[in-house]
Amino acid sequence: MGTSMLIIIAVYIGALMLISYFVSKKGSDNDAFFLGNRKSPWYIVAIGMLGDSISGVTFVSVPGMVGQFDMSYMQMVLGFFPGYLIVAFVLLPLYYKLNLTSIYGYLEMRFGNFSYKTGASFFILSRIVGSASKLYLIALILQTLIFDQWNIPFYATVAGIIILIWAYTHKSGMKTIIWTDALQTTCLLAALILIIWQVASKLGFDFSQVIDTVRTSRHSRIFVFDDWISKQNFLKQFLSGIFIVIVMTGLDQNMMQKNLTCRNLKDARKNMVAYGFGFIPVNYLFLSLGILLLAFISAHGIALPEKPDQILPILAAGYLGFPVLACFTIGIVAASFSNADSALTSITTSTCVDLLGTEKKDPEMSRKIRSRIHLLVCLVFFTIILFIDKISQNSILDTIYKLASYTYGPLLGLFFFGLFTKMSIKDKFAPIVCVLAPAISYLTEFILLKFGGYQVGYEILLLNGLLTVTGLICISQRKLNRTNL
Repeated sequence: MGTSMLIIIAVYIGALMLISYFVSKKGSDNDAFFLGNRKSPWYIVAIGMLGDSISGVTFVSVPGMVGQFDMSYMQMVLGFFPGYLIVAFVLLPLYYKLNLTSIYGYLEMRFGNFSYKTGASFFILSRIVGSASKLYLIALILQTLIFDQWNIPFYATVAGIIILIWAYTHKSGMKTIIWTDALQTTCLLAALILIIWQVASKLGFDFSQVIDTVRTSRHSRIFVFDDWISKQNFLKQFLSGIFIVIVMTGLDQNMMQKNLTCRNLKDARKNMVAYGFGFIPVNYLFLSLGILLLAFISAHGIALPEKPDQILPILAAGYLGFPVLACFTIGIVAASFSNADSALTSITTSTCVDLLGTEKKDPEMSRKIRSRIHLLVCLVFFTIILFIDKISQNSILDTIYKLASYTYGPLLGLFFFGLFTKMSIKDKFAPIVCVLAPAISYLTEFILLKFGGYQVGYEILLLNGLLTVTGLICISQRKLNRTNL
């Protein structure tokens, strides 16, 4: 079985390499790497962004969280859509107006160099840790399913995955990723539907029975209105969904870089609205799969795994048969590669453009620096994944969202203050404000839990952003703002 899985993965990777070869022949300069020459069809970008957002962690964690949180995750997903509309009609017009390569260039125009570097640094930190965490989970699953059979060490599996991603992205970057991500999204959605079909067949369910099982399950609850202390409370989840999209999409170079490859603002808006709308039914399917998996476990008397993230991998490997295992493997490989390849490219872009200023250098020198940074980011990913292997989390998706609430809070505050006030600030103090805000947020969370029993969820992002805005007001000055933006 391991050999068959390896052949399937090899064929899949071969398809990615083939796409990379043909795309890179038409351009491998910095404009192609960073912005795809601004010629990407909006519908192709939308399909690819869907796969990037899902990631391999979603493929594993969302079905697994049903047993613990029911389908309450849909409350956050419903909040995502208003967030996508805000990104489409508030942030995208700004980015296109300024003709930005990195969206954090806005912070330099609005506040100054310190704010600019701080914003870019928070993005790089968050993306490296978040994307490495997602890639770790997938590497661990592939290690367990396939590579342990040949006694291949985990570090070799991780290195092999990163080398493969580097191989098809290092020449044309975003120009290649737009097309490979579209393929990968198609594969992971097909895998999801096929897995649901196979699980239903194992249970002896037809289509109407699948619907009834999901609808009548004790885990089918979506809305939580009665418990204000719970992290699953509707208001907390819905508002968190809105702001998580604003920061993890609208203020995230990785996601916005794909939007900026569209031909114009009108196309970019079409992409964002279509992508945001498509995210709702896809996540509902993942949660429905979770209910079907729990039904399968109950019907066959299988013991629940210790960690929710283990439910789908264990059932796919040992109980649901080779077709499900094959679909599952392709699905997580597609989802994880789709997320990791764009993360590597966007981190490289932000490091080159925001921190090193390569756009102001000679084109050939800039290209060489870009290639070296791209390789360096791969090495950093490798190191962080091996470090993550030493710690354990029950739900990596929950951990990633919680991390984002701290690292993206300062970005939310900076952009909010820049867009909705006309005040200028003492730019050199911006880094201090942006470090203190998440530190105070963490202290507040600890105090509320310790002395009030209140469980803080992702709404800590709002507090983090508010503290950043408060700090920026404290370092504001009467001097006119640097720009009328």
